[in-house]
Amino acid sequence: MGLFERYLTLWVALCIVVGIGLGHLMPGPFQALGRMEVAQVNLPVAVLIWLMIVPMLLKVDFGALAQVKEHWRGVGVTVIANWAVKPFSMAVLGWLFIGWLFRPWLPEAQIDSYIAGLIILGAAPCTAMVFVWSHLTDGEPNFTLSQIALNDTIMVFAFAPIVALLLGLSSIIVPWETLLISVLLFVVVPVIVAHLWRGALLRRGGEAALAGVLKTIQPASLAALLLTLVLLFGFQGEQILDQPLVIALLAVPIIIQVFFIWGFAYLANRMTGEQHCIAAPSALIAASNFFELAVATAIGLFGFESGAALATVVGVLVEVPVMLTAVRITNASRGWYDRGRAVAARLGRTPS
Repeated sequence: MGLFERYLTLWVALCIVVGIGLGHLMPGPFQALGRMEVAQVNLPVAVLIWLMIVPMLLKVDFGALAQVKEHWRGVGVTVIANWAVKPFSMAVLGWLFIGWLFRPWLPEAQIDSYIAGLIILGAAPCTAMVFVWSHLTDGEPNFTLSQIALNDTIMVFAFAPIVALLLGLSSIIVPWETLLISVLLFVVVPVIVAHLWRGALLRRGGEAALAGVLKTIQPASLAALLLTLVLLFGFQGEQILDQPLVIALLAVPIIIQVFFIWGFAYLANRMTGEQHCIAAPSALIAASNFFELAVATAIGLFGFESGAALATVVGVLVEVPVMLTAVRITNASRGWYDRGRAVAARLGRTPS
């Protein structure tokens, strides 16, 4: 794990301080940036999101989809967790904690928007940090690649309808044009660009050329993430200063969601007799979030200053420490997991 990934929580905390300070001292420039929109999609943020996503997608070999059949149990568990459980459990947790339990301590006008942000976060399965979680748990690299490729393919078709359905249940009007443009800009276009770029690099210089480009552009990707956070917190600064408990309260359902989905996928893989090197990345892929897409979609739908944007940014804040805890539990429980897999083998459920 690189220096940035290892201390991501620290960098995010610094961005919060810098963003709030700059937003308070220089509100004019932030407001000007916020007005640079097309169909409610902010153009500066679009550029920054592309800088974040494309380098990470360059690592993905979409030809790995052909390997899905070799790990169908783990793939099946992850797909079910990501698309049949996770968005809906996040919606339930949002309604329970933000819409009911924590309602007295939250600004009434933003409650629906907070819930919307949590729903968007829960409907965006992770793409970028999956490689880190898989590496830290000795995950099967071919499985990780094939699962990411499959997730991205499903996301193109399923993200917008699921978000629209759940936001509709929350009595929030969904601007379909903006939602579909967000998916196009932040999933479809980056996937196509990264796929074509990766192919050209491999044809020209093989894996060495690809590795060289990734090493060169990685700082730009990380800088884009930090700058995006500064902008977000610059717009959210006054609200954060006025409501210091908001971030802590929003973090509660997100943290519960991560451990619930991780536990669901991990146990499901164990019950089916899947290998630990498949179960570990399967569970961690299911539990983590594609926060770049979530932040971009929340901004596009509800704006920089919305509770939805703040909720997705809180997801960024808690992502790394919570996921590293899940990684530690996954590694520490390997003996327990393998004993359960041995039972599954006797019952004839272990993959050949």
